[in-house]
Amino acid sequence: MTSVFILGAGTPTPTPERFGSAFAIQIGDELAMVDCGPSATHKLVKSGLWPTDVDYLFFTHHHFDHDIDYPCFLLCRWDQSVGKENKLQVFGPSPTEKITSGILDETSGLFAHDWIARVNHPLSQKIHVNRGGTLPRTPPVVLANDIGIGNVFSSDRWEVVSAPAKHVQPYLDSLAYRFNTPDGSVVFTGDTEPCDSVIELAKDADLMLCMCWDEQRNMIESGENQGQCGTTGAAQMAEQANVKKLCLVHIGPNLSQTKVMDSAMLGLKDIFRGEIVFADELDRIEL
Repeated sequence: MTSVFILGAGTPTPTPERFGSAFAIQIGDELAMVDCGPSATHKLVKSGLWPTDVDYLFFTHHHFDHDIDYPCFLLCRWDQSVGKENKLQVFGPSPTEKITSGILDETSGLFAHDWIARVNHPLSQKIHVNRGGTLPRTPPVVLANDIGIGNVFSSDRWEVVSAPAKHVQPYLDSLAYRFNTPDGSVVFTGDTEPCDSVIELAKDADLMLCMCWDEQRNMIESGENQGQCGTTGAAQMAEQANVKKLCLVHIGPNLSQTKVMDSAMLGLKDIFRGEIVFADELDRIEL
């Protein structure tokens, strides 16, 4: 069974219902995350998952609403481990490697003081042993990879393919991901305006999670329609890609209002013939 967990369905602008972007995808007994926005670690646990069970993390890009909880997740996953877990593999566009080193590197990492204290202090050592760990405690090891487009990861049961997303280049590279699993295919668009590369990546996917900042009319009037999708753009991409289900995420504060969302749904259904859902945080979608 493959399940998608909505950890963060919002934007850089917090609302009471949503803040930032983060997702988990469980493929059989393997667990991966896509992005690691505000409070992603806590939302992961609220979804009934556990940090040490996550073996893979894929970043679409490195705006703060997609990666600000990365230091917390790395340190929490390491701190809760007993030393028998798999090494975490992290994939993303540049500067994924630089950010990871900047968090954990023993001499220059901004959070190295934390793990150094936990490795060496008797209280931390005792807690680690009581959890089932052994001494000496090993520092955190993360296998971070700057990646481009194409085949990103493959195992015996599933694979991940990336394509360029059109967002805020040349300042940040952005990727969309397609997970091909035994139960179907899932596409995470990340932040993007409608573009052919993401449509091609999403061809015939079972589920597409697509950003949707606001009603398209408002975005055009405000000049905010470049580098991101609104209602019309998301629906058109889903229809052109012939996806089965469209899950709208990265929902902005105006679109979060019930009346606006209900009105937008009518317009979306005029364009996209498949199933449409506006994501709520902690939702779970089964393939």
